Amino acid sequence: MTLEAELGWAHRGLLTVADLLDMPDDPDESGPTPRYELIDGMLIAMAPADLRHVYIASRLWQLLNDAAPPGFWALQGPGGAIIDDITWMEPDVFVAPRVPDRYFEGVPLLTVEVLSPSNRLYDLTTKFSRYERAGVPSYWIVDPRELRLVAWELRDGRYAEIADVAADQAWTARTPFEVTIRPGALLD
Repeated sequence: MTLEAELGWAHRGLLTVADLLDMPDDPDESGPTPRYELIDGMLIAMAPADLRHVYIASRLWQLLNDAAPPGFWALQGPGGAIIDDITWMEPDVFVAPRVPDRYFEGVPLLTVEVLSPSNRLYDLTTKFSRYERAGVPSYWIVDPRELRLVAWELRDGRYAEIADVAADQAWTARTPFEVTIRPGALLD
């Protein structure tokens, strides 16, 4: 059975964010609702996150939210950022320069992804390159098994690694605002 038949929704060609937002809810209410992203018009179904992933993302959101100065907002998925007409991303946590009405439209100041077995390669390649191309100034990845954080910042249009932080180390980010993170404390 095709995705279109399964969802009761059909579309030909590249999708737009408007198409994604018009999709019907998941007809199978017996299990978790899948999350979708749209990257350059291609629909990507994402497996539900496990509880360790959710907890770490929540702790990161809390740290960023507490450290955010006025005018900055830390937001947590599900919920997304409309990068352009054909790209809708759902980072685990992101920082925006203002509160969105319904959806954030534009380029987040920071996106954070917590790796899962089902999304590891996707977050490290596809999302990495799409965030870089969109001009997202900072991108962080957190590995929940190793409790390790790797951070990149945009320099001359390309991501440059600026930190690789082990579980027992502390690192102070300067962008988009100052916040200190110790990856091992994300599970305390």
